[in-house]
This record gives sequence, structure tokens and C-alpha cells, in this order.
Amino acid sequence: MSGPATHIVDDDPAVRDALQWLLKSRGVQSQNWGSAEDFLAFAGSGLCGCLLLDVRMPGMSGIELFDRLRALNCHLPVIFLTGHGDVPMAVQALKDGAFDFIEKPYDDNALVDKVLSALEYDVKRCAREDSILSVQRKLEQLTQREQEVMHQILAGKLNKVIADELGIAMRTVEVHRSHIFEKMQVRSAVELSQVLGLLGNKPGPET
Repeated sequence: MSGPATHIVDDDPAVRDALQWLLKSRGVQSQNWGSAEDFLAFAGSGLCGCLLLDVRMPGMSGIELFDRLRALNCHLPVIFLTGHGDVPMAVQALKDGAFDFIEKPYDDNALVDKVLSALEYDVKRCAREDSILSVQRKLEQLTQREQEVMHQILAGKLNKVIADELGIAMRTVEVHRSHIFEKMQVRSAVELSQVLGLLGNKPGPET
């Protein structure tokens, strides 16, 4: 299945089929899972989409699956489907990072609207993670000396100052600067700073 999908995890096949039909009527692709164990065997950190998760299931519960997914660094937004007695657990799950919960019996349109919000959120999350991974891969292409020069560039130092501090020729600094910009796919120090800002902090040589 390509693209972000809604994964429906519920032990009741009638519920799964009804949810899948409902989502399909609004153009949302989905995939059904009959148990938390089945989905856990499939899940990984690279998934994009969202999870419609029943709280109470035989074997592993929805809450237990949620905890296991977080431990696996799987950050799919989770919408819990709860009975009235499960609301306190669902509220605690929200505090622990779940996206939302819907109490049964649910309103069809409200449920799909929440699913669409979760999918929109996760598309942005996955795009950001892809951008971060791309920057990290570019950084790995830099030599140790290029990383040292990059650190100085980010500090706003001129080529002559960088050359003096590193004990190399200014022409060598210019060559390193050119290679850094080429590998990082930027055209200026400002762009370089913006790209590295995705990582939350600017990398530099070890001190």
C-alpha cells in the first residue's frame, strides 16, 4: 500500500469492515488488522498514516500496543476507539502522546474528520523526518576538515580569519567552502544555517 494509510486494529471483523467502508467513502485508504500482535509485527519507525485502535482486545490491549509502538520509535498518530468505561485510560493515553480518542457509539463524520486531521499531521511529520534524514546524509559526506570550516562559516567568520585560525591558506578555505556548499546543496552561509536548523542545533567539530 503506497502513501499514508489508516490502520484499523480491532478484534471484531464487523467493526473493521464498517470502518474501512466508512473511510473509503471519504477517499481514505485503510488496512485492517485483527489483533494488536498482528499490527505490531508489521509496524516500524518509517510508517506514515494513522492508527485507529480499539482499547479492549483479547491478548495485547490497545494501550499495551500503544506503549510498545512508542518504545519502537513508531510515531504514528493514534486515535483510540473506547467504550464509556475506557475513557479514563484514553485520557491518560492522550497525556502520554496519543492523538485523540473517540467514544463508542461514534458519529461517522466526526470520526473521519479526526482521521483526516491525524493524516494531515502525520504527512507533515514524515516530511520533516525525511528532510532531517536528508540533511544528516549530506553532513556525512563532509570531511573532518570541511566540518571544521563549516563550523567557522556558521560562526560568521571571514575566509581570512578561518585560514588564520586553522593554519591553512585562504585559497584552501575557499575550496573547502565551495565543496561544503556543493555537498550541502546550498548557495550561501544563510542557506546553510537554515538547512542545519532542521536538526535543532548546528553541528560542529568536536572540541
